[in-house]
Amino acid sequence: MFGEHCSLPSERTLLSHPPKTGLRCKMVLQAVSKVLRKSKAKPNGKKTASEEKKVYLEPEHTKSRITDFEFKELVVLPREIDLNEWLASNTTTFFHHINLQYSTISEFCTGETCQTMAVCNTQYYWYDERGKKVKCTAPQYVDFVMSSVQKLVTDEDVFPTKYGREFPSSFESLVKKICKYLFHVLGHIYWAHFKETLALELHGHLNTLYVHFILFAREFNLLDPKETAVMDDLTEVLCSSPGSSGATGDGASSGASGAQNHVKER
Repeated sequence: MFGEHCSLPSERTLLSHPPKTGLRCKMVLQAVSKVLRKSKAKPNGKKTASEEKKVYLEPEHTKSRITDFEFKELVVLPREIDLNEWLASNTTTFFHHINLQYSTISEFCTGETCQTMAVCNTQYYWYDERGKKVKCTAPQYVDFVMSSVQKLVTDEDVFPTKYGREFPSSFESLVKKICKYLFHVLGHIYWAHFKETLALELHGHLNTLYVHFILFAREFNLLDPKETAVMDDLTEVLCSSPGSSGATGDGASSGASGAQNHVKER
């Protein structure tokens, strides 16, 4: 079903390189596991002083990409392509790639190591169908996100794939909600699991995915600057390189101060 939405095979090709597999990857995973068992990182989202330095901002890591493609050009709506079709195609693609990226470190994201869904000094809560706030571990939160998004993108009434079917009037708001949740997952990978991503040599994939996702969201105003302020430092570094848009949103700096202890609503 998802393939019917995607009209740009080149886009899928850029980010579809699967994570390294085989004996070498297995050996790396075992090495990472040994490191983690000796780690002094505190549970419940709290980090040691060294981890709070945000290793993912170090120049040697931020320069890593799997392609130098001009993503600023890639995200623009092509002529004669329906806006909703373009949003649907890219949204499903980002969902699959972010889900895949998280799966590479899911073994290390447990209820013990990540007792809250935290990104920097922001903690996220899930809201169930009745609007009740649910405090959950990071893996539980990610499972809620992926299950919820999977249900939406496979719903023919929301993401129609058959000719003649129309998108619902609420489609854009649903895409914004999906992007918000996917951003939370990306932020958690950087904040809590960049060490493992680095050990697996997948930080280039992560950086490329992040840049593509952020630039697409900016192009169509799919993310509130206050929502993304928690990762403004990384966004500024990654998206200021050639092929990316430079500055962050006007409201980003004002949202940064409000990011502390901010509860994100569903």
